[in-house]
Amino acid sequence: MAAAALRPHKAPPARVPTRWVAALCAACFLLGVCVVNRYWPVPEHPGCPDKASSDHSRAALNQVSQTREVIMALDKTISDIEMRLAAARAAQAMSQGMSPSDSEGDQGSMRHRMSFVMGVFTTFANRKRRDSIRQTWMPQGDQLRRLEEKGAVIRFVIGRSENPNPDNEVDRAIDAEDKEYNDILRLNHVEGNGGLPMKIQMFLSTALTTWDADFYVKVDDNVHVNIGMPTRGPFNFYQSAIAPMHYTEIGGTLSIQIGSSYHLTKICPQKWHNKVPVYVNSDSKYYEPDHWKFGTEGNNYFRHATRQLYAVTRDLATYISANRHILHKYSNEDVSFGSWLIGLEVEHVDERSLCCGTPPDCEWKAQAGNPCAASFDWNCTGICNPVERMTEVHRRCWEGRGAEEHAQF
Repeated sequence: MAAAALRPHKAPPARVPTRWVAALCAACFLLGVCVVNRYWPVPEHPGCPDKASSDHSRAALNQVSQTREVIMALDKTISDIEMRLAAARAAQAMSQGMSPSDSEGDQGSMRHRMSFVMGVFTTFANRKRRDSIRQTWMPQGDQLRRLEEKGAVIRFVIGRSENPNPDNEVDRAIDAEDKEYNDILRLNHVEGNGGLPMKIQMFLSTALTTWDADFYVKVDDNVHVNIGMPTRGPFNFYQSAIAPMHYTEIGGTLSIQIGSSYHLTKICPQKWHNKVPVYVNSDSKYYEPDHWKFGTEGNNYFRHATRQLYAVTRDLATYISANRHILHKYSNEDVSFGSWLIGLEVEHVDERSLCCGTPPDCEWKAQAGNPCAASFDWNCTGICNPVERMTEVHRRCWEGRGAEEHAQF
C-alpha cells in the first residue's frame, strides 16, 4: 500500500480545444475553395450562354411578361368601361320608361330603324355557294335595295385574309365581288382566327355600328331561307302570345330578362329532342378541348341553338358585343352562343318551322300553307351539296315572289 502510494502520478496528455479544431477545419475549407477558384476554373460548355447572355434573356422575358400583363389589363379596362356604359344607358332608359334597346342616344335616332339584319356566314372558298344563293332566295340589285327600304338587310359576312394588302389575290377577289353585287359585309377579323365564336361576336359588333335594327340574324351559306316569312309565323317579331315586348326568334326559345325588357330567343329543336354528347376524342370534327368542364365522359351539352340559323335582339347583341372579351369561346359556335346566354333567365319554346328538312319535307309544308322559314339537311348541318341542290330546294320550297314583294317588315 505504501509503495503504491509513493508511485509517481502521470499527467494526462495535452488536448487541443474543440473550438480550435472547428476553426482549423473552416480555414482549410476556405483556403481550398480559394485555390480551386484561382487555379482551376470550371470550363463552360460551349452550348451554354454566358452570364451576360442569360441576364439579357431573362430581362427580355420579363419585359414580354410585363407587356402581356399591360395588354390584358387594358382589355379588361376597356371591357369594364363598355359594360358600365351599357349599364348606364339601360338605367337611363329605364328611368325614362323605355327599353334599353331604345337608349342608343343620338346615333340611334339619326339612323333609320331596320326590322332585322341577316348575315349569311361564308368563307373565301365558297364563291359558288354565294352565287347559288344569289340565284335563288337572296334578292339582287333593285330588289335588294327595295327590301332594305322595307326594313330588312341581308349581307354575306366574311372576314379578311391573314395578310391583307392591295396585292393579296384573295382580298382583291372579294372586293371585286362586293363591287359587282354590293351584298358583302367585311369584318375587321382574320378569317379562321378564333373560329366561328369570335366571328359571330365581330359580326354583331360590326352590324350594331352599321345598322340600327331590332334583330340580328345569323344564317349559314348552305341553308335555304324564305325571306317573306318575317311577316308571320316564327319570324313574326312583333306578335307573340307569350311576350308582347321585344323578342328574338330562333327555333326553340330563350326568354331573357335584361333591365326592363323581355326577350325571347328561338332555337332550332335538334338540340331539344336529341342528346348531343360532348366530344372528347381529339380526332372528331366536333372535338371540345374544354370537355372536362362538362363533367365526366359521356355527358351531354346543355340545350342550345343549332348553328344553321338563329337571331338575337338588339339588347342581346349589345350585351354580347360589350362583353366579348370575357365571354368564353368553346370550339363549337353553337355551344359558345348557348353558354353566353345560359346564365340569363331562359324559357325554351319548340319552333319547328325554322329547321325544316329539304324536299319533300319543306315542299309538303308549303303546299299545306305552312311554308318553312329555313330548310336544310340535318345529316349535313346544312343542305347537302348546296351548290347543286339549292336551285331544286328553292323551286320546291319557295313561297313565291309575291311573298317577298308584299312583305311588311
